[in-house]
Amino acid sequence: MRSAVSGVCLKVLSALAIAGGAGLAGRAWAADTPKLADVPLLSDVKYLASDALEGRGVGSKGLDLAADFIRDQFAAAGLNVTRVNGGAFQVFTMATGAKRGEPNRLTFRGPAGQTIELALDADFVPLSFGGTGPIAGELVFCGYGIDAPDKDESKSYDDFAGIDLKGKIAVILRRAPGQADPKSRFSDGHGGVSSHAALTAKVSNAFGRGATAVLFVNDPASGRSELEQLKKRAAKIAESVAAAAEAFDAADPQAQDKVAAARQKLRDELTRYKAIKAELAQGPPDPLMKFGYGGDESVRSIPLMQITRAACDKLLKPALKLDLTELEAAIDKNMQPHSATLAGWTAAGQATIDRTQTEVKNVIGVLDGESPRAEETIVVGAHYDHVGRGGKGSLAPGSKEIHNGADDNASGTACLIELARRLAARKQKLSRRVVFIAFTGEEIGLIGSARYTAAPVFPLEKTIAMLNMDMVGRLSGDKLTVFGTGTSPVWPGLLDRFGKACGFQLSLKPEGFGPSDHSSFYAKRIPVLHFFTGNHGDYHRPTDDWEKLNVPGMERVVALLEEIVVELAQTTEPPAYAAVTGMANTFREGSRPYFGSIPDFSVEEPGYAISGVAPGSPADRGGLKGGDRIVQFGPQKIDNLDDFDRALRKYAAGDAVDVAVRRGGETLNLKVTLGAPR
Repeated sequence: MRSAVSGVCLKVLSALAIAGGAGLAGRAWAADTPKLADVPLLSDVKYLASDALEGRGVGSKGLDLAADFIRDQFAAAGLNVTRVNGGAFQVFTMATGAKRGEPNRLTFRGPAGQTIELALDADFVPLSFGGTGPIAGELVFCGYGIDAPDKDESKSYDDFAGIDLKGKIAVILRRAPGQADPKSRFSDGHGGVSSHAALTAKVSNAFGRGATAVLFVNDPASGRSELEQLKKRAAKIAESVAAAAEAFDAADPQAQDKVAAARQKLRDELTRYKAIKAELAQGPPDPLMKFGYGGDESVRSIPLMQITRAACDKLLKPALKLDLTELEAAIDKNMQPHSATLAGWTAAGQATIDRTQTEVKNVIGVLDGESPRAEETIVVGAHYDHVGRGGKGSLAPGSKEIHNGADDNASGTACLIELARRLAARKQKLSRRVVFIAFTGEEIGLIGSARYTAAPVFPLEKTIAMLNMDMVGRLSGDKLTVFGTGTSPVWPGLLDRFGKACGFQLSLKPEGFGPSDHSSFYAKRIPVLHFFTGNHGDYHRPTDDWEKLNVPGMERVVALLEEIVVELAQTTEPPAYAAVTGMANTFREGSRPYFGSIPDFSVEEPGYAISGVAPGSPADRGGLKGGDRIVQFGPQKIDNLDDFDRALRKYAAGDAVDVAVRRGGETLNLKVTLGAPR
């Protein structure tokens, strides 16, 4: 290790003082700030966070524009941008949407040879968040599809108790029982319902018990409520008709234009009234969900459909001697399930959902080393994607505005480019290779970094460290948080030395697993550091704009990274890897027992895929490894992270749970003893 600071940080601090930035590290800086208007770092972040880039959402033209810009800046800085099959882009595809394919069909067959053909869009629809595949099997009515245990067993509710769903098709009501009772355990006290009513929760429960498909049906209570709302609307329209009739009668016959206007108004109101009367004549509304309701993300491998109440009653009435309304009343009467196999009734059909595949890319630039250690690699990264115009990733519900993501993570990307400029401009070449990677898909789940570590351009066994920047644009009071400081014994001393030289008050967090792309590398036993200037009220909102960034603070972060990278590139011995128990607090599991797995969102196969386990965690002690897919947890089948989360909540610290995982084409049966919540 070098014993002296190179002076990079001191030069930056001096330059900022000349520019008027001394003592003002917490300020946002506008483009016309003296001496900063022509700073490349500011120019880069302004472009990356501009409306022209559409919030850099996956699948958007703006994200591709950002990738091109980063590649061009890497090339202009002097990096080699031809190391990925002759270019700078590590290209791969992601599922980013869904559309209804062909065929979609559904038929019921009864014990006496009855055949009921259901009409698409009239009697049933496929659901966008379900899987593609055949539908075949016995039908089981599973009430509301709720499993809600309670410490007081007398208050527990389980629609699946005593029924066998393996290889069968679940018929499940929407919402929850007891809707007329504001004190029901499934009411939130404000006219809403509990999380047990979520469609994904119901599917998770059914899948975990072996269901091969789920057919949803609207609950009668919602239909009655909507009918009452229709009646109120009809009454208001009737009043409008009466008022229009009076206005027409009162119109001066000599004023032909006013008579014509009054006549047209009356006709319009009568048309509205006839339309709503026609709706009322059909009884309680029973709308089929529009395609895309519940999201178009593939969250389930089994087919999911919705059928009408009328279609469902054709099954229930002959099989159970009760229709949906009667079953609803029976359940509500004593809050006890009335689930049952529909003896002799089967379903056959096909669900077809076409998944939209979008091409995405990591952007990679290389600064080659020159020494016997030139084949060893230091990775410096930052993700360049954001959440586009909102939607699932936004914290501004319903917003369709562009989320520019200036801090998250145009700031880290701009700093990555600036660091490339500085290191490439050095007269003396570094001893080790430095690989600059702008990752995509981080907001969806560390997709880009997971892709790189699964298919590295340079061998991971010769990658000595990974440094990551995510949200480094809001430095305030010189406070900089650094995660991963326990992943190598060299980090604390190195950070203390350079942190002081750069004027930072460092908050050191030892955990290597955390909420950004460094996690993917730590899962491969590579020492990591992750730099972060703190959260704020603009996070994942349209208000995260470049004007709020602290550009001098970003310059200082770059200076600190420059010191660290040069040190790592020149030192004789690479930093040793160290295992750190636990994860950064954003991954902690609240009231759930502690398991210690790290999700891998890049895997699209059924099961809960993990990229790694926290050292010393229950998962680690139980023998789980990165690359495993958990397919069963206790008796519960697992299809995704949501299934795992729900299954985990049914246990307590100290419970020993059988866990089945897929590893290398084999199924392994492990046992994990859960830890106390963290």
